[in-house]
Amino acid sequence: MKKIEVVAGIIYHKEEILCVQRPENKLDYISKKFEFPGGKIEKGESKKEALRRELIEELNFIPTKIDDLFFTIVHQYPDFELTMHTFKCYSRNKNIQLNEHIASEWLTVKNINILDWAEADIPIVKRLIDNE
Repeated sequence: MKKIEVVAGIIYHKEEILCVQRPENKLDYISKKFEFPGGKIEKGESKKEALRRELIEELNFIPTKIDDLFFTIVHQYPDFELTMHTFKCYSRNKNIQLNEHIASEWLTVKNINILDWAEADIPIVKRLIDNE
């Protein structure tokens, strides 16, 4: 079974968090699902370096601050195992450009569970709500 290790940013602007929607995909279990932005860690990168690079690539976004590790989730999808390291990030504005996603929402923690999240992101959503 293929194993993939990624990083994801929980991006805050004031009281809201950025949620992005994946494009249509041949794998229906992730097609058009919402997720926290991020991606694969490249060889030689630290997790925070990978996250900063991915946020620039996906959103033309540079966070003002990236906290220490928030939560790591290991999720078994039908075709691969995903290890996702999440970090809380902060922004002074909502200026993003969707380079890979089809939609975005800025929602408060109490409202983020209204979205159709990718399965691997659901435990992160629950942890954010529980810590509220």
